[in-house]
Amino acid sequence: MECQNSQPSRPSAHSGAPRGLGPWLHLLTGPRRCAYGAPETATAAALGLHLPCGPCLDKSPDPTAVPHFPQDSTVDCQTDMAFLHAAAGLLILCAVSSAQRLRGDNSPLCTPSDEFGKYCPTTCGVADYLHKYKPSMDRDLDDMEYMLTEVFNLTRDTQDKVVYMRDSEAQTKKTITSDVYIKKSSSMLDDILRFERSIVEQEAQIYDLDHMLSANEKRMLQLRQLALQLEQKCKKPCEDTVQIQPTTGKDCQDIANKGARTSGLYFVKPMKATEQFLVYCEIDSAGSGWTVLQRRRDGSLDFSKNWIQYKEGFGYLSPDDLSEFWLGNEKMHLLSTQSSIPYVLRIELTDWEGNKKNADYAMFKVGPEADMYRLTYAYYFGGDAGDAFDGYDFGDDPSDKFYTSHNGMQFSTADRDNDKYQGNCAKQDGSGWWMNRCHAAHLNGKYYKGGRYTEKDAGEHGFDNGIIWAAWHSRWYSMKETTMKMIPINRMHIGGGQQAGVKQFGGLGDM
Repeated sequence: MECQNSQPSRPSAHSGAPRGLGPWLHLLTGPRRCAYGAPETATAAALGLHLPCGPCLDKSPDPTAVPHFPQDSTVDCQTDMAFLHAAAGLLILCAVSSAQRLRGDNSPLCTPSDEFGKYCPTTCGVADYLHKYKPSMDRDLDDMEYMLTEVFNLTRDTQDKVVYMRDSEAQTKKTITSDVYIKKSSSMLDDILRFERSIVEQEAQIYDLDHMLSANEKRMLQLRQLALQLEQKCKKPCEDTVQIQPTTGKDCQDIANKGARTSGLYFVKPMKATEQFLVYCEIDSAGSGWTVLQRRRDGSLDFSKNWIQYKEGFGYLSPDDLSEFWLGNEKMHLLSTQSSIPYVLRIELTDWEGNKKNADYAMFKVGPEADMYRLTYAYYFGGDAGDAFDGYDFGDDPSDKFYTSHNGMQFSTADRDNDKYQGNCAKQDGSGWWMNRCHAAHLNGKYYKGGRYTEKDAGEHGFDNGIIWAAWHSRWYSMKETTMKMIPINRMHIGGGQQAGVKQFGGLGDM
């Protein structure tokens, strides 16, 4: 007899048989021919089930009926039955187990109250049950398969990218040696840092060179000016001898009294001198003759000399009065002590701003060598530079003024210490002068261009060793030009020589 399932199976949306139970359901439910026979009956009997063919009925087939086996279906039925027995065994075990859980078939009674209908679970009942839920299960399985396919595709793309990245990394390692380039980069960074430090150092050097260049340009300008002056002098006819004026006398005022009206070099012979000597005389149109004792012009002459040099004098006397010199302590002594008419010592000062001031001291004298050429004067005669010879209160000590005065001081040099200081002022300052402890005025000091200097500039000892006149500028300011000159006191009121507000001496007459 023909066995036709009531619901045909739905072909899967994907290739192949349905997953899971699909192949087994296909054996049970697909359109086929079968025949009752001993294998199926034996299997059903072994399982304790009746396997009716066709629509499931409420009665079992007649066990005594003789089965009919068509000839053309014998082989097919035998083959199919072999698969059927295996599939049915597994499927029925699962189905029975599930059905028993659903229905409670482990009890002696069968309660037909669920999806199986009014029948107890037979093979056809299980098949109907499975057919009922198979479409939704297939749909869910198809959806799961679709999602798994998507996941697989995405995973495969990711795997492809990972493989590509691995291949790229391997290829990169083969073609590029990263360590070499890292080392090269580090070396380049080191070079950059080294070049940067070098640039900073070179900028500092350039800055210093700029300052040096500016200083050199100023110096070159000064040298050009000096060269022009020398060139002008060289254009004049050369003279084998220095022009010395023919008039002579006891001093420059005596020469002026004899009619000389030209400033220049003259021979003088003081009363106590054994021989005449050369001096520079400043003679004005009114007939006042100043005997010049000292000149500081440009720092071209070093005043760091010993006792003998200060005694005899040093430097150069020139007709144009452009040179620096010290006339000599012995000559100063002979000139200042030769007459009963006292002399006035005038100090002329010029600072680096071009300002000029002076200070006068009456009854100026320089003692003999036996008294170490002691300086004396009667009083400050006047002037606008202030009285530095009387000392100066620097504010360091109440005794500053007393110990920096110069009246009555003996002359000191580095090799002849006659000052009041426990050390040697002349040696510390580098020049000779009438030192006390040490000075408020020092016209033989070190020449500092520009005027201002510091303790560091002063050298080893760090004392104020410039050309100082503390009554006008501070001890750390060095004068640009100085002059020491003398004239008889009775000539101070003639030719504008008299200073306002100072004492006057009348009736002394000309020398």
